[in-house]
Amino acid sequence: MKDQSLWFLENIDVTGIFCPKKLGTLHSAQNDKSFKKGEYIYMPDQSSDKVFFLNEGRVKIGTYGENGKEITKAILNKGEVFGELSMIGEDKRRDFAYAMEDSKACVLTTDEMKTMMKDHSGLSLFFMKIMGSRVLEMEQRLESLVFKDSRSRIIEYLVELVRKSGQRVGYEWVVRKFITHQEIANLTATSRQTVTTVLNELRSNNLLTFDRKRLLVRDLENLQAEIV
Repeated sequence: MKDQSLWFLENIDVTGIFCPKKLGTLHSAQNDKSFKKGEYIYMPDQSSDKVFFLNEGRVKIGTYGENGKEITKAILNKGEVFGELSMIGEDKRRDFAYAMEDSKACVLTTDEMKTMMKDHSGLSLFFMKIMGSRVLEMEQRLESLVFKDSRSRIIEYLVELVRKSGQRVGYEWVVRKFITHQEIANLTATSRQTVTTVLNELRSNNLLTFDRKRLLVRDLENLQAEIV
């Protein structure tokens, strides 16, 4: 199954697009940065002048509400891009980027990125897709918040997670590196207790099973039918 939204760009791996052999001497070892698990890559109000291409690991993008509550906007995996708003005039970061595990990224300044876009026309389309897809994702999440109850939002997220990261194994789908119940709650504007209750119910109905390392969806079609 292919993801039906533009948000994940059909899992385009930008490590190939930004291969030093293709792009010449502009890319160098100094562009490659490592981040330890638990390290903030950037924080709100920091200068926004770099674009990041995730080569290894997982990164959480989020912000903080007025009461200090964390709001998770996205969890990104290898081959995805973040910090791209610096390309369209963002001066200060509005979000934070946090390494959920040891991660590596290719980091380019906006000036370097603009130079590359002049030399490689395909990159302009690539960034247009990223920005457009993320607007679409935010609209879909807003609609979900307005029109769907907590249970449906959680199930909808699980279905989209399979579309993005799932691997088919026979009639089942497996997602490795399954995130915590709290992270799902942050992404779906629910509570950890609600996420746990819904997951346990779905497991009892033999639609899926899970542990800390993976999610196994036994019947994706019937799981999707649970969304109301």
